[in-house]
Amino acid sequence: MDREPAGSTANRTNSNDGSRNRQKTASAGKTANNGAGPYLIVSFLFVAMFLGLIAYLIYFNVVRKEEFLNSSYNTRQNNYAERVTRGTIYSADGQELAKTTVDANGEEKRVYPFDSLFAQVVGYTGKGNSGLESSYNYMLMESHTSKWEQVKNEFSDTKSLGDNLYTTLNTTLQQVAADALDGYRGAVVVLEAKTGRVLANVSNPVFNPNTIDEDWEALNADDESGVFLNRGLQGRYPPGSTFKIVTALAYLRQNGTLDGFAFDCVGELTAGNYTIHCSGGEVHGAEDFASAFAHSCNCAFAQIGLGLDKDAFRAVADSLYLNSRLDLELPTSKSSFDLDSATADALVMQTSIGQGDTLVTPMEMAVIASAVANDGEMVKPRYVDHIISADGQKVKTFDKESLGTVMSESEANTLTELMKGVVQGGTAVSLSDLPYNIAGKTGTADHGNEGETPHSWFVGFSNADDPDIVIAVVAENGGYSSEVAVPIAKQVFEAYYAQQ
Repeated sequence: MDREPAGSTANRTNSNDGSRNRQKTASAGKTANNGAGPYLIVSFLFVAMFLGLIAYLIYFNVVRKEEFLNSSYNTRQNNYAERVTRGTIYSADGQELAKTTVDANGEEKRVYPFDSLFAQVVGYTGKGNSGLESSYNYMLMESHTSKWEQVKNEFSDTKSLGDNLYTTLNTTLQQVAADALDGYRGAVVVLEAKTGRVLANVSNPVFNPNTIDEDWEALNADDESGVFLNRGLQGRYPPGSTFKIVTALAYLRQNGTLDGFAFDCVGELTAGNYTIHCSGGEVHGAEDFASAFAHSCNCAFAQIGLGLDKDAFRAVADSLYLNSRLDLELPTSKSSFDLDSATADALVMQTSIGQGDTLVTPMEMAVIASAVANDGEMVKPRYVDHIISADGQKVKTFDKESLGTVMSESEANTLTELMKGVVQGGTAVSLSDLPYNIAGKTGTADHGNEGETPHSWFVGFSNADDPDIVIAVVAENGGYSSEVAVPIAKQVFEAYYAQQ
C-alpha cells in the first residue's frame, strides 16, 4: 500500500485548520456587523425624529405663531388677558376705533367710539373675535412696554398696557363712503394707489359692535342680511362691464394693438342660438375699440370675446388673481373665472361682458384697477401701518408689498387711456367735471334673479397720470351704474381731495 509522506498529512491538517479559522473569523465578523446594524438604524431614526421635532417647533413657533396665538381655541390668550389690558386700535388720522375702558371696580369693557361705522373691518370682541380685532388679537394682547414697567406691574398686581394698532383707515373717507352707500346693500373700497393702504372699507348692512352681546341672537337669526359679511372682501358678484378691463387686456395681449378694430353695433349680436343685447337696447353704430369701451358696448365685447384664444383669456384672468384668493389680513372670498377651450360660444359672450359664471369681490376689482394705475404692478392691500407700545416704542412696521407685475407698462397705459375715455365721454361722464383726471369703468350686472334690478358698479382711480386713490363701488340692486355707483364714487373722490 502506498503511504503519503508524514509531512503531507500535517500540511493537509494545517490547511484545513486554516480554512476553519478563516471561516470562524468571517463568521465572527458577520455576527459583529449583524449586531451593530440594528443599533445604527435605531440611532438614525432617533436623530431623524429629533431633527423633525426641532423643525416642527420652529415651524409652529415662527411661521405659524401668530395664527395659533390668535386662535380662539388657544387657552394661552386667557393668560394674556389676566396680565395685559387690550391695546387700542387707531385710524390713520389718530382717532380711536376700538379701546378698552376700566371702571372703578376694575371691570374692563371694549368700546367702539364710531359705533357701526367700522363694524366689519375693525370687528368686535366678546362673542369671539372678528375683523382686525381677530387678525391682530395676539398683538393687541402683547405688551412691549419697558421690562422694568412690566416687572413693577407684576409685583403690584397691575395689568400692563397692550400694544396699539395704527391702521391705514381714514375716518372721513369711511364716513363719506358709508353715507353715500346708505340705503343700498353693497360695498365701497378705497385704496391708496401706490402703497395699497386701505383708506376705507365700507360694507352695508352693518351691526353695532358696542351692543354685540345684546344683539347676538337677533343678528344670527337674520339669515338674509349677512350682516357680519365684509362685502368688500367676501361678497362675490358678477362684475358686469367693469370686467371689460380684463377682456380688453386679453385682446391687447393677443393682437398687440387696438388699432384696426372696427364694429358696427346694431344693439344685438347673435352667435348660434344665443343673442347678446346692449344695455337698454341702445344702438351704438360704428365703433372703434376706444368708443366701444367708453360706451360699454356689450355687442362689441361679445364679438371680441369670440375672437380670443380661450386658453390665453383664461391665462390673463389667472394672472390677475381671478382664480386665487387674495391673502390679506382679513378673511377674503376667492373670485372665480371659468373658461377653457371647450366653453360654448354663448358662455364666452357672457363672460366677455362680465356675466356668465364670473364672480368677483369689490377688492379684487380694486386691485386690478390699481395694477393699471401702477404701470402694471399689483400692490397687495393692507389695513395696518404700524404697531406701537403703550409707552411709544415702535414694535412693528408694515411696508408696501408687491404681488408682482401682471401687465406691461405699455398695456397699463393703453388701459388707462381707455378708462379715461369712459369718464371724458362715456358712461361715467358725470365725473368729467371733477378736476382730478379720473380713469374708470362702469358696470351694470345682472345676477340671475328674475325680475330684480341689476347691481350697480364703478371701479377707477384719480389723477390718472400720477394716481392717488383707487375706488371700487358695488350697490346691490342699484340699477344703472351711472345713476348709483358713479355718484357714490364721486362723493368719495371729492372728500379725498378736500382733505389734501
